[in-house]
Amino acid sequence: MVFRTVRLMVVLCPLIIAGACNRYIEGHYPQGTVQGEANVPPVNYRADTVAFLRTYLNDPRGIRDAAITEPVLRDVGRAKRYALCVRFNARKTTGGYEGSKERLIVFLAGKLDTMIDARRDDCSGMTYQPFPELERL
Repeated sequence: MVFRTVRLMVVLCPLIIAGACNRYIEGHYPQGTVQGEANVPPVNYRADTVAFLRTYLNDPRGIRDAAITEPVLRDVGRAKRYALCVRFNARKTTGGYEGSKERLIVFLAGKLDTMIDARRDDCSGMTYQPFPELERL
């Protein structure tokens, strides 16, 4: 009986989490999540991005080829949000470099909300600028 319950939990938990994450990324925020205007342009987007990546990356030292775009209002899932793209080549836990990857960073009410791996068309048409602040971590 215990093994049956454990197997059921192993199957159901990832499905529940995936469903919740999918709704979150598509712009379905529970009422009361955002106080005030959801689409306030981010003011300190560079500093917010550096602070987030300092905690997100396993090894934030020695980042190469960092570049960032200006935040623009765009469709993210089913909602319009300010978003930007950031591209960098970070170290893996083994010490080597993982290769340059693009990430899409979404802002909610002027604050960094989430970061996801960018799909092919997420960052197309956006102009990258050098991002030396990230390389100095």
